[in-house]
Amino acid sequence: MRTIQKRNSRMGRLILPVLTLAVLAYFGLQSQQGRYGLESKRELTELLDKRSAELDALLDKRQGLETRVQMMRDGTLERDMLDERARRALNVGTVDEIVILR
Repeated sequence: MRTIQKRNSRMGRLILPVLTLAVLAYFGLQSQQGRYGLESKRELTELLDKRSAELDALLDKRQGLETRVQMMRDGTLERDMLDERARRALNVGTVDEIVILR
């Protein structure tokens, strides 16, 4: 009776370590440069800082506009505010005024 014997090769012992190293290298590269990696986190942090500054500027502008609207909404209209808005809307000035165009 014949038996088939398999000879152990040196390459067979290297397959598992090489595959493990390849998988570890892939995940290491993705943790640095992938979609959720360290570089993306830095870019997102910079974008967040930029957008936060824009939000602060817009909130300040909105607060100023709300103050102006509140001055016009109250039962007592500010005469200067009303006069300024009317002149700007109608593009009208008096003879003794000096107009500075911006």
